[in-house]
Amino acid sequence: MAEVKLIAVGDGEDGTRLDRWLRRRWPDLGQTQIHKLARSGQLRVDGARVKADTRLAAGSMVRVPPLPDRPPPAARETVTARDAAFARRLVLYEDDEVLALNKPAGLAVQGGTKTLHHIDRLLSVWGEGLGRPRLTHRLDRDTSGVLILGKTPNAATALSGAFARRRARKVYWAIVEGNPRPIEGTIDLPLVKMGVDDRERMTPTDARDPHGKAAVTEFVTLSRAGPRAAWLALSPRTGRTHQLRAHMLAIGHPILGDPKYNTPQSIAASGPLKLQLHARRLTLPHPSRGVIDIEAPLSPEMQAGFARFGFEQAEAAADPFAARGSAANPYRSPHTPPPRRTGPAEGG
Repeated sequence: MAEVKLIAVGDGEDGTRLDRWLRRRWPDLGQTQIHKLARSGQLRVDGARVKADTRLAAGSMVRVPPLPDRPPPAARETVTARDAAFARRLVLYEDDEVLALNKPAGLAVQGGTKTLHHIDRLLSVWGEGLGRPRLTHRLDRDTSGVLILGKTPNAATALSGAFARRRARKVYWAIVEGNPRPIEGTIDLPLVKMGVDDRERMTPTDARDPHGKAAVTEFVTLSRAGPRAAWLALSPRTGRTHQLRAHMLAIGHPILGDPKYNTPQSIAASGPLKLQLHARRLTLPHPSRGVIDIEAPLSPEMQAGFARFGFEQAEAAADPFAARGSAANPYRSPHTPPPRRTGPAEGG
């Protein structure tokens, strides 16, 4: 029979929210249930009543009341030996704190009502509870490439913080319809979510729109296939949903193979191609030492695009943004004021 437990907060869990701390140990525990347990006083820290979002300190003792047993394996998602082998093949880099995966196109990062096969489910291969890696950012279902996870609570917090503070440099490769002019620049267009369910999409909006979210993307043209298509390097400075796809459509050069953000011209140019967007490289501080710099090889979908238009990976510089100048931004919201310049020191 289940009993009341007193569990010490580990050194690596210092600063973790109580609800997240609980779900790492009891993954089937729902947020609503956690709130009820806290409100009723059944959850306590060092003898005191707490809220679900209370931050825990290392060494504190958490009182946990009897909790329902996990459902039997048949009632929850299971990871087969085949799933485990598949997950292990995705590994680009792994150490005691960091896991980097090469996410395939078509595989969702997290599950939903109609999504049963996803990265989050496969993470059970590495363990449950505290041993389960944690997502620190997202990629669209149809986008392939580098996905970074934290293998400990502290590592996940540090990696997520790097994204939040914009200390992570993300470089995507994309094949778009037509040739952007100029060949490099910055897209500074706020985005707002419009529509519902499958019709939901991100749309450029007025900078004064209270519902709009700032969105900034740098781009550099790496190669061109005549007037038909161009291979670009894209670097998002913000992390909005579908940002790269919405921005490229907004400037008239949608990403090929995109089923949502497209034009009749891009549909015709795409032919049989799937989404031509790949998270090529990710550089950010390691949680405890040095810098992580991971590249993902081209997915089969992107290889098909390169073959169709004759692009060669060797054409791309190691850092395609290193030589970018400081030209005025050619793609700004019409209601966004131009950047104020006061001297050489501003903005580097």
